[in-house]
Amino acid sequence: MLGKKLVTAQKRGETRALCLGLGMVACSMMMYFFIGITIVPFYTKSVWTTEGVCKVLKANIKDKVFCPNTEGSEDEEIFPYPCLQVWVNLTASGQEVMLYQTEDTLERNPKCSYVPGNLENAKEVKARIETIASNFKKYQTFPCYYDPGGTQTNVILSRLYPSKGLLFAFLWPTLMFTGGCLIVVLVKISQYVSVLSAWQ
Repeated sequence: MLGKKLVTAQKRGETRALCLGLGMVACSMMMYFFIGITIVPFYTKSVWTTEGVCKVLKANIKDKVFCPNTEGSEDEEIFPYPCLQVWVNLTASGQEVMLYQTEDTLERNPKCSYVPGNLENAKEVKARIETIASNFKKYQTFPCYYDPGGTQTNVILSRLYPSKGLLFAFLWPTLMFTGGCLIVVLVKISQYVSVLSAWQ
C-alpha cells in the first residue's frame, strides 16, 4: 500500500516537473518571438553601427520649436521647447556633421539634437537643455556612432539598442529555455530509470 502511494506521488511530481519544464520552454519561445518583432527590427534598421570619436565644434540653442507628437494628435503644437543644435567634427572622416541623441531623435525632429518628452515641465526642459549644452562645451571629445556606408551623414551619441543590450535581451529567454529543457530531460531520465528498475 505504501509502495503504491510512493509511486503515485512520484508520478505526480514528475508530471508537475514536466509541465513546469514545458511551460518554461513555451514562455521562452514567446519571449524570443516578442524580442524578434520589437527590438531586432530597430537594431537591424539602424545604420549607425560604427563607433568613432566626435569633437564639438559648436553647441547652440535656437528659438523654441514645437514638440512633434504622434500623427493625428489634436495637441500637435502644445509643447514648445528650445532647439539645441550640436555640430561636431567626426575624426573618422574629418567632416562637420550634426549630432543627435539617438536614432529616434532624428525621426522626431531632424532640426534639433535633443528632443524632450512630450509631458515634461517647460522650465525643467529648458534647464536640462542648457545643462546638456554646457556639458557639450565642457567635454569637447566623446565617442559617437556614425554610418560607415555613408547613407547618413550625421552621427548619434548613443544607440537605442546596442549590441550588448540585444545580447542581454536574449539572455533571459535563453536561460529559461535551457532550464526548461534541462528539467524535461531530467524527468525523462528519471522515468527511464524507474521503468528500468521495475523491469529488473
